[in-house]
Amino acid sequence: MLWNMTYASIIGVMKHSVWILGDQLLADHPALAAATESVGQANVRVLLVQSQARTGRLPYQRKKLVLLFSAMRHYAQELAEKGYEVDYQTAPTFLAGLKAHVAQHQPDRLWTMAASEYNGRFFQTNQLADQLGLPVEVLPNTQFLIGRYNPIPQPDPERQYVMEYFYRDMRRHFDVLTVGDEPVGGQWNYDKENRRPLPADNNPPADPHFEPDEITQSVMAEVAQLEGIGTVDGFGYAVTRAQANAAWGNFMAHRLTDFGPYEDAMSRRSHALYHSLLSPYLNIGLLQPMPLIRAAERAYHEGRAPLNSVEGFVRQLLGWREFMYWQYWRQMPGMTAKNEWGAKRPIPHFFWTGETEMACLHHALTRAHATGYNHHIERLMLLSNFCLLSGIDPALVNDWFLATYIDAYEWVMAPNVIGMGLNADSGLTATKPYIASANYINKMGDHCAGCTFNHKQRHGDDACPFNYLYWHFLLTHEEKLRANPRLGRNVLGLRYLDEAERTAVAQQAAAFLSDLTPE
Repeated sequence: MLWNMTYASIIGVMKHSVWILGDQLLADHPALAAATESVGQANVRVLLVQSQARTGRLPYQRKKLVLLFSAMRHYAQELAEKGYEVDYQTAPTFLAGLKAHVAQHQPDRLWTMAASEYNGRFFQTNQLADQLGLPVEVLPNTQFLIGRYNPIPQPDPERQYVMEYFYRDMRRHFDVLTVGDEPVGGQWNYDKENRRPLPADNNPPADPHFEPDEITQSVMAEVAQLEGIGTVDGFGYAVTRAQANAAWGNFMAHRLTDFGPYEDAMSRRSHALYHSLLSPYLNIGLLQPMPLIRAAERAYHEGRAPLNSVEGFVRQLLGWREFMYWQYWRQMPGMTAKNEWGAKRPIPHFFWTGETEMACLHHALTRAHATGYNHHIERLMLLSNFCLLSGIDPALVNDWFLATYIDAYEWVMAPNVIGMGLNADSGLTATKPYIASANYINKMGDHCAGCTFNHKQRHGDDACPFNYLYWHFLLTHEEKLRANPRLGRNVLGLRYLDEAERTAVAQQAAAFLSDLTPE
């Protein structure tokens, strides 16, 4: 009894702090739970740090900053309403905010959850305890399902791993859309059913919009003064867990049914078509992947959504999202420096303004500037495709994506841009470069009909730049591309170009690229 009383008295004076990162706004945060269990809620203080250095690293999309800062402040309010003491620091750096917190509150121990990004996790695990002069407990990250099951825990650094098989293993392990070890419906993948252009008479629903409250309006005024892309005007993203759940409900009710057939379509008429618009909330912890996966699965079993749409949505979460995170940690810290094709050109000026005669790029860029969002085909087959064909430096393209998009964090952008979009990582993420001419863009979108350029011409005054850039890329890298079994047909298409046409394509591409970013 005496030992218990002494132990209790010691525990009673222990004070622990929990540093929660801005993209870890979880309802059940493991570090908060562990600290609370260790010393009791009354002896736990939560720290959130808004770092000015991190905010200023790139000219970030202003709507992203509003989303992040408002969500952090609403999260702080949510924790305060649960009875936690919360310290919200706006500081020059994360370390400065941490040091100020420690100096003021004198915690005996700091708890945190491992960051999703390499540099943040390195700082937490290798530097933070020494910098603060107190014990630091870094708990595993729980925002990704490979934290619960990793299909390839010890990958061969040189081997290509195909996402499809990773995805099937995840499906089997978590028993998602499966009967035993086999897929419901007899197929693992319904991609062939999900490549339809948007019909002219199809009108996707409006995006959900959440009116800014007093906290968000205050953040909007703050962010409007910062350097960045776009404006705060018209901000309507979810900033609370309740709003994120409402956005999820909106997708389930109005978009999931038609998501599959049109997930690869592009259109000037719709911001997101039938895409979920949930990635910003997943990536900061307001939503978690498995509840979304189970809800979509139930929608299929209850007859509320077709299998091709449900499987396509599940594949984005359980396949693509998890595989990208896995690839990021497999390839870091060197991934962001990869440059397989030797690309060296700077980002074109019009990527920052949207001012180009190419209708598809003008539309995607102005949409990205205005909203912070393009769906995955616009990002992959318009913007990344153009950058790969034009030889834009992958590190600069990655930074542009990080700056522009509302759901952009290094763990998702590096494998998607450097790996999949630009094929700059020696094919470790994607087994072929995703390159296409204007024919694909015309097939899957409605931009070409109103464009200055002719999507059918390979070269000439009216030819779409995507065409001569595409053929120029094939000509430039013909030997290397022939060695890729998935691209043989494309490269063999060069037999249709005689020497005169090869010369014309090369000359027009060279002229276009020389003027791409004027001095």
